[in-house]
Amino acid sequence: MRASRSSGDDGARVSMRFDDKETRELHDELLAWYQRVKRDLPWRRTRDPYEIWVSEVMLQQTRVETVKGYYDAFLSRFPTVEALASAPQDDVLAAWSGLGYYARARSLHRAAKEVVELHGGRLPANSRDLSSLPGFGPYTVAAVGSIAFGLDLAAVDGNVARVFTRWTCREGDPRTPKALAELRALGAELLPHGRAGDWNQALMELGASLCGPGSPDCASCPVERLCRAKQEGRQDELPPRRRAKARPMLRLAAALARRGDELLLAKRPDSGLFASLWELPGVEVEEGGDERALLHRSIEAMAPGARVAAGPKAVVAQTLTHRELTIAVYEVEVPPGVELRVGEPYLELRFSSPGESPPGGLSSATKKALAAALGERNAKRSLEG
Repeated sequence: MRASRSSGDDGARVSMRFDDKETRELHDELLAWYQRVKRDLPWRRTRDPYEIWVSEVMLQQTRVETVKGYYDAFLSRFPTVEALASAPQDDVLAAWSGLGYYARARSLHRAAKEVVELHGGRLPANSRDLSSLPGFGPYTVAAVGSIAFGLDLAAVDGNVARVFTRWTCREGDPRTPKALAELRALGAELLPHGRAGDWNQALMELGASLCGPGSPDCASCPVERLCRAKQEGRQDELPPRRRAKARPMLRLAAALARRGDELLLAKRPDSGLFASLWELPGVEVEEGGDERALLHRSIEAMAPGARVAAGPKAVVAQTLTHRELTIAVYEVEVPPGVELRVGEPYLELRFSSPGESPPGGLSSATKKALAAALGERNAKRSLEG
């Protein structure tokens, strides 16, 4: 190793780089390890750029085991980029329902349209054109480019940044823009030309398994002896952990309004919280507000003559990316033959019959609220028949 230090506002320090011999050893050991231990995942069995792209979008901020339950079903519904591009957004969101982070699905859909309109239905095989597509940031460009097209691009996500931080004993927060630029530069230096796809996946596998955010399993690591943090006994403290910021609280009162077997659902606006998704109609409740009275006023405007129960049937909590959400679910009696009136913030109201999926996705928070209010089996029956 050769010394090479740099510091900045984040207090970062890259203490070591790798010489040519060490770089070759990293390549040989890590790639051999990856071939031995890599998981048999559906997206690793394909060379189709579209299928690889879909997997990379799904895997962003979502666990592998969760994605496995959606990947094949999504591709069965949208087997080609043309099929995805021509589908209504509601259908795409419905297929994505439960994966969360729905902005990914909307970006995927917009990008598919551009691929069809501007690139003849073929995902471009160069980084410049990939970078111009919606949802293609530096990581996605590098991951798709290297795995699908063999481009020599370094894919640095959170797992890889953690690995590089330990390998180089880099101090400071690896998530700052300056740190990410340094770590991407290191990634480019270390790329084994012609094998970038396997290398990137090997690094991701290492970061997701042996070199996780807790105490790393150094004894099982194929490149332990080349890791500077391990040599200095600092593998457990690097990278430094961020103090969790307190998330703002958001409370909603939601209406479990049924007309016989039908369930009243409302479509969210195209931007903001749960954009374009369907939910139980409700209202935001400020601290100290009378949630039942607020819900009654809101639901009565949508369904004149509706009556709200005295207390909530269920209360559920859900952690979102930037806030803590609580939903109080109230049973609501709706008069027979009521004429629904759409008003802000909703775009559409509808009674959904058992077996009739809403024309768009349900947020995971709504599914959780329904399961709590109706029971898991009855909630599924109400929406799936």
